[in-house]
Amino acid sequence: MKVLVTGVKGQLGYDVMRELAKRNIEGIGVDIDEMDITDPVSVDKVITEAAPDAVIHCAAWTAVDAAEDEDKKEKVRLVNVEGPRNIAKVCKKLDIKMIQISTDYVFDGQGERPWEPDDPTGPVSVYGLTKRDGENAVMEILDKFFIVRIAWVFGINGKNFVKTMLNLSKTHDSLTVVNDQWGSPTYTYDLARLLVDMVLTDKYGIYHATNEGFINWYDFAVAIFKEAGITMNVKPVTTAEYGVSKAARPFNSRMSKDKLDKMGFKRLPSWEDALKRYMVELKENGEL
Repeated sequence: MKVLVTGVKGQLGYDVMRELAKRNIEGIGVDIDEMDITDPVSVDKVITEAAPDAVIHCAAWTAVDAAEDEDKKEKVRLVNVEGPRNIAKVCKKLDIKMIQISTDYVFDGQGERPWEPDDPTGPVSVYGLTKRDGENAVMEILDKFFIVRIAWVFGINGKNFVKTMLNLSKTHDSLTVVNDQWGSPTYTYDLARLLVDMVLTDKYGIYHATNEGFINWYDFAVAIFKEAGITMNVKPVTTAEYGVSKAARPFNSRMSKDKLDKMGFKRLPSWEDALKRYMVELKENGEL
């Protein structure tokens, strides 16, 4: 099997390539230098010449606040909507599978019940809206698709909340973190394994995939410092107290992973277990 992976300079694409290599599956990694996903000609040429059996599309605009800027909205739409559409069209032409990575931001973030994959979407930010429209573009074109919604991502190859907390500890004795936004962290090392498991099957559809367990950002920050052995005074505040960000943040990012069980996929380990292993990876990489 041969799999083309987009966004290999990012956290997830990097780990998907590592997972493919571990299993001796040929991975073709591309990023903006090799393939401009917003250019249909570039997409058609690169994917057709590579002739993969599947595409795992990890590239996306993920700067949530910047997406709200008036001068960025068109670029965000091109990347998050037209990009997946361009890839889906080539996958249709070649009759190959596609995994589209999506997000908890496609929901309105209200309530406390974990979101099911078939729940109605209702994004409240430009980022969420474009990711939802990207999902729809793929579903309109393809039958052989997986849409995998993830949240609170952290991995070795890029910026994330864990690294931000650890970096802030070098210059701060205390930090303020919101405690009314709930969800589940997602370790890209674990997620990559699931994505490769999926792409080897024909169990198409919409899935939710995060590490197990629900937590808020404040408790996650406390756990990060404890795991790293760092003394830090972390103060909990509400989103309202913290101050308004450009983009509305979901209060409820809990997502149900029951469908993984029903379709015979192995769930990701607990977020606590993932965090422990991530800290080891950071130490081995000289980042902790």
